[in-house]
Amino acid sequence: MKKSLLSLFGLICWLPLFAQEPSHESFIIKNLDANTERFSKAAREIWENPELGYLEYTSSKVLIEELKTAGFNVETGLAGMPTSFIATYDKGGPVIGFLAEYDALPGLSQDAVPYRSILVEGGNGHGCGHNLFGTAVVASGVALKEWIDANNIQATIKIFGTPAEEGGAGKVYMVREGLFEGVDAVINWHPSDRNAANASTCTAVMQGYFKFYGQTSHAAGSPERGRSALDAVEAMNMMVNMMREHVDQGSRIHYVITNGGLAANVVPDYAVVEYMVRHPDVTEVKDMWQRVIKAAEGAAIGTDTKVEVEVVAGIYGLLPNETLAKTMHKNLSTVGGVEYDQEETEFAKQIQTTFNSPRVPPLSMAKEIQPYQLNHFPASTDVGDVSYVVPTVGLGTATWVPGTAAHTWQAVAADGMTIGYKGMMVAAKTMALTGKDLILNPLLIKEAKKEFDERLGGLKYEPLIGDMAPPLHFRKDQNKVK
Repeated sequence: MKKSLLSLFGLICWLPLFAQEPSHESFIIKNLDANTERFSKAAREIWENPELGYLEYTSSKVLIEELKTAGFNVETGLAGMPTSFIATYDKGGPVIGFLAEYDALPGLSQDAVPYRSILVEGGNGHGCGHNLFGTAVVASGVALKEWIDANNIQATIKIFGTPAEEGGAGKVYMVREGLFEGVDAVINWHPSDRNAANASTCTAVMQGYFKFYGQTSHAAGSPERGRSALDAVEAMNMMVNMMREHVDQGSRIHYVITNGGLAANVVPDYAVVEYMVRHPDVTEVKDMWQRVIKAAEGAAIGTDTKVEVEVVAGIYGLLPNETLAKTMHKNLSTVGGVEYDQEETEFAKQIQTTFNSPRVPPLSMAKEIQPYQLNHFPASTDVGDVSYVVPTVGLGTATWVPGTAAHTWQAVAADGMTIGYKGMMVAAKTMALTGKDLILNPLLIKEAKKEFDERLGGLKYEPLIGDMAPPLHFRKDQNKVK
């Protein structure tokens, strides 16, 4: 009896010490809070050096240096892409992958101010927040690595540095190379004007250039000798626009003439139009793309020109995984949204006055967590191909002022200041906590893989790009694609 009382007394004495020991969750959150300034500086450095797809040498280097400093083993130049990388921290156990993006957009140069202020005329800008995207992923991976070390846990973290999401589809080449084999689950996120962790579908897409070759001549003196490549482009566009009436309602077809000739009095012997074709069903995309090619061939026949088709991207839609998404939603709800201080509130109010929209959401949306749901958005991402080979989950956080559209100067402005950084750290915490849950709960991974197999339904993934090499010239030569 006396021995039992002593044991009980000893246990009572030790209980306060156990209570004071930080939980797994609080360890990760405190770690990221302590490193907010460090990762905000990294995000700002990438923001100040906006680089287009396949040209992200400075941006990828910033992230790679952070990962090397943290103890990750880094491989670069994978799948034929100089700015790609995989950073691995291998302690055995389940393998959790993270996707990092870091490419910018052309023509969106903007200062981090709530009014239009171009930094470089015609320059690039992070209008989709990939400076935050890549940095948050690195932050979450580093925090998870330090949690693994502190608790002597068996797990492996892989961070995939994926170039050229904004056209070029770098992830597809990494998938085709088999670089995701052996990964149990993949986590990613995207900047947004709200906080949501939903299971989502999106559109598959085919993208490419149609290059027409004709015969130059004097447009007034000897027009009969000319064969206009621009006429061929316009004929193709007319036929595709008529085709719109006879495609599924969920389709999206858009184009831009990237080269239409050099002078009105010279019959252009070279013209180029870029097309993107989208639909939620990848089979429908393949069919529409073939119809667009037929329109191009018909235009070439009708104008006595020649056409060459250059595919630059082909990506699948997202395969949702509700097992993972519900776990991520739980963690996002724990972390909470973005709280503005007075200066950020004034910035946000001024930004909202520049929106060309009759409906502007309240600023309070930035701190709200949207209800969980299975949804669809009509845009596309090369994360889709990853989701067809490994269970994948993502979220969005309020890095932009509520009501901001992606690919705008308003998004660029917020991406370079504290509103963007706060949303970035919400994402980093949520991703790290989700990674922690997957590592500690093998049944969660098992259930995610079961759902993955069921949704796949026996479909064999085949990349839409075939055996083509990465279009490393995509952004470098986009106005000189001859």
